[in-house]
Amino acid sequence: MTDSKYFTTTKKGEIFELKAELNSDKKEKKKEAVKKVIASMTVGKDVSALFPDVVNCMQTDNLELKKLVYLYLMNYAKSQPDMAIMAVNTFVKDCEDPNPLIRALAVRTMGCIRVDKITEYLCEPLRKCLKDEDPYVRKTAAVCVAKLHDINAQLVEDQGFLDTLKDLISDSNPMVVANAVAALSEIAESHPSSNLLDLNPQSINKLLTALNECTEWGQIFILDCLANYTPKDDREAQSICERVTPRLSHANSAVVLSAVKVLMKFMEMLSKDLDYYGTLLKKLAPPLVTLLSAEPELQYVALRNINLIVQKRPEILKHEMKVFFVKYNDPIYVKLEKLDIMIRLASQANIAQVLAELKEYATEVDVDFVRKAVRAIGRCAIKVEQSAERCVSTLLDLIQTKVNYVVQEAIVVIKDIFRKYPNKYESVIATLCENLDSLDEPEARAAMIWIVGEYAERIDNADELLESFLEGFHDESTQVQLQLLTAIVKLFLKKPTETQELVQQVLSLATQDSDNPDLRDRGYIYWRLLSTDPVAAKEVVLAEKPLISEETDLIEPTLLDELICYIGTLASVYHKPPSAFVEGGRGVVHKSLPPRTASSESTESPETAPAGAPPGEQPDVIPAQGDLLGDLLNLDLGPPVSGPPLATSSVQMGAVDLLGGGLDSLMGDEPEGIGGTNFVAPPAVAVAANLGAPIGSGLSDLFDLTSGVGTLSGSYVAPKAVWLPAMKAKGLEISGTFTRQVGSISMDLQLTNKALQVMTDFAIQFNRNSFGLAPAAPLQVHAPLSPNQTVEISLPLNTVGSVMKMEPLNNLQVAVKNNIDVFYFSTLYPLHILFVEDGKMDRQMFLATWKDIPNENETQFQIRDCPLNAEAVSSKLQSSNIFTIAKRNVEGQDMLYQSLKLTNGIWVLAELRIQPGNPNFTLSLKCRAPEVSQHVYQAYETILKN
Repeated sequence: MTDSKYFTTTKKGEIFELKAELNSDKKEKKKEAVKKVIASMTVGKDVSALFPDVVNCMQTDNLELKKLVYLYLMNYAKSQPDMAIMAVNTFVKDCEDPNPLIRALAVRTMGCIRVDKITEYLCEPLRKCLKDEDPYVRKTAAVCVAKLHDINAQLVEDQGFLDTLKDLISDSNPMVVANAVAALSEIAESHPSSNLLDLNPQSINKLLTALNECTEWGQIFILDCLANYTPKDDREAQSICERVTPRLSHANSAVVLSAVKVLMKFMEMLSKDLDYYGTLLKKLAPPLVTLLSAEPELQYVALRNINLIVQKRPEILKHEMKVFFVKYNDPIYVKLEKLDIMIRLASQANIAQVLAELKEYATEVDVDFVRKAVRAIGRCAIKVEQSAERCVSTLLDLIQTKVNYVVQEAIVVIKDIFRKYPNKYESVIATLCENLDSLDEPEARAAMIWIVGEYAERIDNADELLESFLEGFHDESTQVQLQLLTAIVKLFLKKPTETQELVQQVLSLATQDSDNPDLRDRGYIYWRLLSTDPVAAKEVVLAEKPLISEETDLIEPTLLDELICYIGTLASVYHKPPSAFVEGGRGVVHKSLPPRTASSESTESPETAPAGAPPGEQPDVIPAQGDLLGDLLNLDLGPPVSGPPLATSSVQMGAVDLLGGGLDSLMGDEPEGIGGTNFVAPPAVAVAANLGAPIGSGLSDLFDLTSGVGTLSGSYVAPKAVWLPAMKAKGLEISGTFTRQVGSISMDLQLTNKALQVMTDFAIQFNRNSFGLAPAAPLQVHAPLSPNQTVEISLPLNTVGSVMKMEPLNNLQVAVKNNIDVFYFSTLYPLHILFVEDGKMDRQMFLATWKDIPNENETQFQIRDCPLNAEAVSSKLQSSNIFTIAKRNVEGQDMLYQSLKLTNGIWVLAELRIQPGNPNFTLSLKCRAPEVSQHVYQAYETILKN
């Protein structure tokens, strides 16, 4: 008879009958009844009315029955908390049962009953089980602590369970160690500031010993914990690597990837000259190759991780090119990923092999795959110079196939090859021009137009070709329209006499008939340039172009270092840091690779943290788009909030007509055009003449408006940090910092265009924030930002914007718009930019206020490792508007009494105790809004230590 009988019933008073059976004297009947109750519960019937009767069945020695009752209890304890208390006595009794399985079962169930009322009764039994003589009970109890911490963190800390957990790391049983590590890691994740896993060489040694003997999931917990440890020197790093290496041959792929993560992280500390470094590189390749013989889903995860590893250390897999060759039965997602890695590994040694393979792929039937293969051939040409010729001839062969999508992709990549190797392969242009009619995709059309405009002097009928595109100008995509406008202006500058009409036609189409602001702006700029200074126009439009870089799609180095620390997790599959996709209250800790030791060369990877930022507090927090979209999308990116006038800089900004020739030339006073003919000016257009640029030489300044203004000495300025990586913003990278100079706050930004297209129309908007920070002027990027160009801008801020309390208090959410999209990021501003210049309180007032603020508002902090004396401390803080009101010497200690005032009028009073010769200070802060104290303390730390 199967268990299905428990799920069928025809009787009416079902609950009543079950009640009678549960109270039966016969054990078998009781067990059958409980099974029926569980069956009803499983299909969704409400059997909570039987709670007291089921709980009575707990008093049994039968393990099966006990398990069933515990299952019922877990399900209904939340809805019947008062009833659940009845079960507490049985738990306490079961935790002292002679059978370890029953003891463990009781502890496991206790952890799953998420009822606040009961938790305190469970502390005693849990404490006994944590010290139980049976390892099975101890390992179950360790996990129970993590569950209990999730329900009531304070209780767990007060009862000292965390210390017991730490002791379990030294347990003799490896599974207990693994579970203790797992529980502590789980707790530490939800409380990033608590230093729970205080790892030191001794505890690391214990973990490594347990590593060899515990189950595969235990090994993963231990390896992940090891990955968070930073060895003190390269010798310790090497010794850990030696003991972790055997895990690479494990059958479970998760264990392998966790081991790879630990090794990749610690290799950072090893010198490349060591023999061991070479051995380790050789050992890392085979396990990664083995992962590629698993099923496709696992292969994909492995390939995404390998993609990161190859970007960080291509030498690991440089001899393994063949395993990344595509198999005919690979799913498309595996094929595309393999292609990507093939290009990353392409080098002079293997390029012939790679090209033969890619040419083969380009004749496949899968369209997406073929496109990617053709792109890959172009990327190989750009990456390995010696192969460029062979790549170009391969691409020409593919163009001869006349397969539409192959031809279009080939033209797009040949454009890039021309950019990389100018004046080398232009002989193929004739072949490209033959395929003009078959191009129907915007990217291919734009590429072809670029080629015609760039090499107009070599193409006899260039004007006819471009004219053919002009016929359907308004039906083209923006990308094609912009490219066509530029190409015709280039053609005009090269052959002015023949193309007079053509250029007038395109300029009027772009300016008068178009409603696209990017196109109109570019049209007007060209119109003004051509009508006022043809020589300058030539310099601007036909300027030397920078060569394109080898790899445009490499992950930004600091992000790559962070992702290496997340190998084997979702972050390594998405290629995004956890903060970009993990929502909820859990603190996401930013990880970075350990710094290279003195013995190894530091050219390998850039510094991971800005010098001034305390560890773990880097302001490059980029929240998931969802966090901000709701708030920021309904913000109008219009003019910023006007505020009090800002202190003007030392350079008087003149109102200059940058485009030369005054506005009248645009409004209808036609100057002599090129080649003796007159330009017809467009109808009156409002062009902002006063761009507030420094007085300069007219046009030559047009594309370089970035002259910075000299800063005056003032409060401490942190080094610029990357706030928005290029990967997140379609090629726009934003770095920045905040400054306060003579009463004005500004956000100093550095915008870098890492994309292949020009960026224009910048605007910026802040979300509501704790102190009402808002831009005091528009974001002035006066010139289009060309690819690979960087511009520095100082954006004045005021504090009269909308106020909303943020978490953390100094979080600032920002939206930046350009012609490509709107991008969101958030950053943490240092509170000291809000300390105002009139923050010095009168002595009497200070005393009265200190007494007036209740004692519970006082918080104490320790400032460690600050070897300054009282005088130096006082002057350093004064430069950031923290004023010393009085200084006393009490029993050999210097006491500084200080005050500061925030922009919103909140006063903060401080007492700083300095013991001469002791680098650790005690800071006491009193404030009517105690939530700012933590941030004021961080400001003290930052100012004093930099």
